[in-house]
Amino acid sequence: MGEKRSNHTVYNVKYHFVWCPKYCHAILEPIEDSLEASFRDVCDKYDYEILSLHISPDHVHLFLSAHPKHAPSEIVRTVKSITAREMWEQYEPFLEDYLWGGGFWEESYYVGTAGDVSTDTIEQYIERAEHV
Repeated sequence: MGEKRSNHTVYNVKYHFVWCPKYCHAILEPIEDSLEASFRDVCDKYDYEILSLHISPDHVHLFLSAHPKHAPSEIVRTVKSITAREMWEQYEPFLEDYLWGGGFWEESYYVGTAGDVSTDTIEQYIERAEHV
């Protein structure tokens, strides 16, 4: 079922994140390889498992699994801040033309959760368990 285990926890937590570069500029294609490497390094370091990653010119989709001790807001803040710093270090002359106000990513983001079973399946399981 995709469950993971740690000392006192069995979990299956998956998050789908989507966010854009600052001002929604389509600037990611020329730096895609470095950006992907940066995502993978950050996720490895923080023990977030990348399940899927897609970098479009003007937004990113990141689908990952993480221990439930990590809040989604913490995960996205960590990934965005480190990748932003690394991209500025590597591509400052290029980025200065587009991101005149500093920063790299928009503050906003989308997050959704996913598992291996549907909401209906969980509700049916709980309802059956109550009647046993």
